[in-house]
Amino acid sequence: MTVPAEKLTKKQLKADHPTWCPGCGDFAVLASFFNVVQKLGIPHEKIVCVAGIGCSSRFPYFVNTHGIHFIHGRALPLATGISLSRPDLHVFVFGGDGDGFSIGGNHLNHAARKNVNLSYVVMDNQVYGLTKNQTSPTTPIGRRSKTDPRGSVDRPINPMAQLVASGASFIARTHAAQVKHMNEMFERAILHPGFAVVETLSECTMFFPGAFDSGNPRKGGAFDLVDETKRNMECTAEAMQLAEETEIMPPGKFGVYLESRRPTKNELENEWLKDAQAEAANLKPRDLLRQKFASMR
Repeated sequence: MTVPAEKLTKKQLKADHPTWCPGCGDFAVLASFFNVVQKLGIPHEKIVCVAGIGCSSRFPYFVNTHGIHFIHGRALPLATGISLSRPDLHVFVFGGDGDGFSIGGNHLNHAARKNVNLSYVVMDNQVYGLTKNQTSPTTPIGRRSKTDPRGSVDRPINPMAQLVASGASFIARTHAAQVKHMNEMFERAILHPGFAVVETLSECTMFFPGAFDSGNPRKGGAFDLVDETKRNMECTAEAMQLAEETEIMPPGKFGVYLESRRPTKNELENEWLKDAQAEAANLKPRDLLRQKFASMR
C-alpha cells in the first residue's frame, strides 16, 4: 500500500522572516511561490532554490527548502549542474535585473539556448537596490541615480527581446501587484519541460517608487494581457514583436510570450549517457574510471 505524500503547508515552506523593505514587490513574489508550490503538490525534499546576489537573490534565506547562494551572476551555471545531476528535483532560480541581465547576462543566454530544465524568476525593479540606488541594465533613459546624477543616458536592454533571442522555450511576463496572474505564470513555468523564465516587474519602494504604475490599474495604469488565441505560441517572430511593444509602448503586454516544446538538455544528455553505458557493456562508473586510469599509464 502506497502512503500518500503529506500535503505541504506554508508553515513548512517558510524560513526566516523576509528582510526586504516595507512594500517591496518581492514579498508578493515569495507569497506567490509558496501558493503555487503548494497547489502543485511538489514534494518538500524535491525543491531546490538557487540565487546569486541582490535584494531578490535573498530568496533562499526565506524558503525552507534545499537552497544555495552562488557568486554574483553565476546562479544559472550552478543550477544547471544541479538540474543535470539530479533530474528528479525541481530547480528554481531567483534573481534580479542586475544578477540576470548584467553580470549574469552571458550565463542567461547559454542556459536558455541549452534548454536546461529549470524555472527562473527575474524580479526586475529597474534599479540596483541592494547597493542603494545605481543605474541597472533596465533603468529607463533619464532616470537619475547615484551613478547617473544627471540622468541615465544609456539605452536600457529589452529583457523580453533578449530572452526570445536567447532561445528560452518558455517566456512570460507578469507584475508583482497582479497576484492572480503571477500565480498563473509561475504555475505554467514550473510545469513547462525546459528553460522557463518569468520576468516579474517588482517595485523598489525605497529607490524607484512608482516605476511600474503604468502597468497597475489601481494606480491609473493598464494591465494589458497577451491574447494567446490570436497567436502562434511557438513563433519567435511573433514573440519578438510583442517584446518590441514593451519598448515602444511601455509597459507593454503581460502574459506568455513564447511556449515551445523541444528536447531539454537533461533529456539529450540522458540519451547520451544511456548510449555510453551500453557501449561500455553497462560497467559501473568506478570500473569505467579504472579503465580510464589504466589507459593513461
